[in-house]
Amino acid sequence: MAHSDPVGRVDETAASMLEALFTQSPIGLHLFDTDLRVLRVNTATPFMRTMSQDEFRGRPLRDVYRLIDADDVEDLLRRVLDTGIPLRRHMIRAYVEDAAQERTFEVSALRLEDGDHCVLGVAVTAVDVTERERADARTKILDVVRRNVGSTLDPAVIGEELASAVVPAFADVAIVEVVDAVIRGDDPPPAPLPTGTFVMRTAFRGGSGWPAREQSVGDVRRLAGPSPMTQALADLRPRVVQLDPDTPWLAVDRALADAIRSARAHSLLVVPLTLRDAVLGIVSLYRTEHSPAFDDNDRALALELATHTALCIDNARRYTREHTIAATVQRRLLPRRPEAQAWLETAYLSVTGADPGAWYDTTALSSARTAVVVGKASGRGLNAAAAMGQLRTAVRSLSAFDLSPDELLARLHDTAGRLAAERARLPLGDPLRHEVLTADCAYAVHDPLTGVCTLSAAGNLAPLVVRPDGAVSPYRSVGPNRSVSVLDVPAGPRLGSSEGAPFAAVEADVPAGSVLVFTSDPLLTAYLAEFPGPLAAPADYADRPLQDLCDALVYALPAGMGVHDAAVIVARTRAFPSHRFAAWPLDPDPATVAVARRDTRRQLGTWGLQGETADNTQLIVSELVTNAIRHGTPPLELRLIHDRTLTCEVRDAGSAAPHLRHAGMVDEGGRGLFITAQLAQAWGTRFTTPGKTIWAEQAMSEAAEPERSA
Repeated sequence: MAHSDPVGRVDETAASMLEALFTQSPIGLHLFDTDLRVLRVNTATPFMRTMSQDEFRGRPLRDVYRLIDADDVEDLLRRVLDTGIPLRRHMIRAYVEDAAQERTFEVSALRLEDGDHCVLGVAVTAVDVTERERADARTKILDVVRRNVGSTLDPAVIGEELASAVVPAFADVAIVEVVDAVIRGDDPPPAPLPTGTFVMRTAFRGGSGWPAREQSVGDVRRLAGPSPMTQALADLRPRVVQLDPDTPWLAVDRALADAIRSARAHSLLVVPLTLRDAVLGIVSLYRTEHSPAFDDNDRALALELATHTALCIDNARRYTREHTIAATVQRRLLPRRPEAQAWLETAYLSVTGADPGAWYDTTALSSARTAVVVGKASGRGLNAAAAMGQLRTAVRSLSAFDLSPDELLARLHDTAGRLAAERARLPLGDPLRHEVLTADCAYAVHDPLTGVCTLSAAGNLAPLVVRPDGAVSPYRSVGPNRSVSVLDVPAGPRLGSSEGAPFAAVEADVPAGSVLVFTSDPLLTAYLAEFPGPLAAPADYADRPLQDLCDALVYALPAGMGVHDAAVIVARTRAFPSHRFAAWPLDPDPATVAVARRDTRRQLGTWGLQGETADNTQLIVSELVTNAIRHGTPPLELRLIHDRTLTCEVRDAGSAAPHLRHAGMVDEGGRGLFITAQLAQAWGTRFTTPGKTIWAEQAMSEAAEPERSA
């Protein structure tokens, strides 16, 4: 039997394989000469123009193929021809089916040479990887949405994050609309969405050709129906809708119909934002011009995107509701405006409830003094607001006992500790059990008669002091302006903490015209000390309402550092008129009682106070002076203060506190304080270093009240 030529058989096999590649292989095979003219192609080439083999042979590459970036493809192939370096797995885009659909192809290119290494042309393979790339793109989009959507607790921002993630990677136009009630923190309505429900457009992205009037964000409207949007919100199922000029439902929304025609949108994907069968909103995605229509895979992806977004919006809604409730509770617990004081003018900066644990307050004390308090309870939301309300009430109650600032904070510390212990005894399943209750607080008492402010702090809270007329401050200066300083107040333990260190009180001279700024945020205090802004020129605001200075402070703060997370109170001291105050030293002699009554009667006459007020005051003076002579320790002093109330004070160096007794019918004594309590509006004991002060206040008619000092 004759043996065939092996070389001939190899050549025959190679030729047969080459023919099979050009006629049967599912991989596109293309041969080009050195001028990139077509020599031969196989049948697996869907992106060629419609023509026969004889028509395209010898024609330039760009005349045969519907390439989107023909110049780039030609540059790549010429580089292969010039260098001989193969091109491997490069992605190109081309149109198929008469330019109706865009596809992605993975191409590789090799230079062809003969036996003498002369360049003959280039061979290119092409594989349609459109579905694979789309699947990869869908996976990347889902990852981007899960990573970026929900970074804030603002439903509007969440919509913007979603629109930014899907355009242009997944859709050409994205519109996000959220039920208006959800934006406000209310419970989302159940499906089907009631007719006439208002929705707010929170995001729009894309818009090539989309009318500008239809791109606005923040508009609240009712969804027109019936439409794919209203249907999706009825059964909570996504819909893929092909769009054309004759689509019947477009007649119910002419503005949307015009936008769709203007943008040449041909495919719509509507996805409801739903959670637990409740409607939070809807997402409308459009593809325009040459983008492929949405398919079932896109619908499945959009459903996952919407599920994640709905969960984020619901979290934001819950936060908004809790924040709204906490802010409402805070507003009800805090004073609406400063309690009017004649000798310490106060104003509050805007507190919006962003930190419901922050509080401020002013309280009128005896002897024309004023207490100022600012603080911040730990935690967030309603729990912080409730703790703040408890602590503010405790401060109000303790201030009525005329305690010094350090002693008041010590007792407030005990109260906070008991509240913290109550939390620790809550059931194990109660989340409040695991929230630690602590608080920072600064408490100051201003005495206009001495021009001294006594202050104590729990935590690192210290007020700013601005001397009048820009004078150099004697206290610790932080910034370049020496007239603005921070009071050097020792930081006591935080309220409710386990620390048992004592609180310290400091005294600061604050002459008339001084400005004090109390904040619940030490960082804000430090910033104002470094960059005081309008505080550097207090004389500019000396004759203007204090609220003007507060507004100027807000305007001077940089973006990102507002007062919305802090309670801020600004105070300006006023001089107490010397003619409204009288004091007399007393001898420890019973005969002094008559002298005290006579001096009192003469001073009341000077002030124009007569009748019942004068009679009652003389009786109160008699009883208080008598008690001081009998039970007190010299030196003794009588003081009268003509403020909004008429205050009688008797001072002595003793530490024994008097007690109100109810004397029997036959008792000869023990009725002094009882008589005083009956005649006075309020009375009490204030301990000082050294000694104590017994005081009694009487209300006066408005005509007898003093005018505020300018």
